[in-house]
Amino acid sequence: ALVLVFSPLPRLRGLLQRCWGRLERGLLPGFSGGQSLPWGPALAVQAPAFLPQPVNDTSESNEAPGLLDSILWMAAPKKRRTIEVNRCRRRNPNKLIKVKRNIDVCPECGNLKQKHVLCGYCYAKVKAETRLIRMEIHKKEGGPFNAPTVETVVLYDGEKPTEKDEGKRIIERARKRPSWFVQN
Repeated sequence: ALVLVFSPLPRLRGLLQRCWGRLERGLLPGFSGGQSLPWGPALAVQAPAFLPQPVNDTSESNEAPGLLDSILWMAAPKKRRTIEVNRCRRRNPNKLIKVKRNIDVCPECGNLKQKHVLCGYCYAKVKAETRLIRMEIHKKEGGPFNAPTVETVVLYDGEKPTEKDEGKRIIERARKRPSWFVQN
């Protein structure tokens, strides 16, 4: 199984033929049982050990095993995909971005948001207010490790603690309660 590469340059073709001949003479005697030279070229092919070994038939064949017989071949496409096929696959309606039909107006701020999802603008306001409440707690108690193990109640201007707030941690804010921050 000699593979010839035809080249427009005869010198290069002759060089390739000589190299291939040397490679076959150096490698194939080692495969067929003959002793190869220790300084000759070597080829290592790693394959899984669970592959079945070829059965030795009784008819003695004089053919030496080819170099490509011990390589595990992977699947490869037989033909190139055309541009039309590629575009049809990529532009499939299932892969395109779907139009969202669950868009609503936020009742608090008037910005667009998805139904059943917290508005992003309102969330930013809630996050800022929560950060300020945490800073008040930090000032009052000196850190997260000194916090009592009771419930926290946040009171804004004009609010008084009720009888059910007895024994709870009370944080007072010096501003009017926001409309989106419900009372406990």
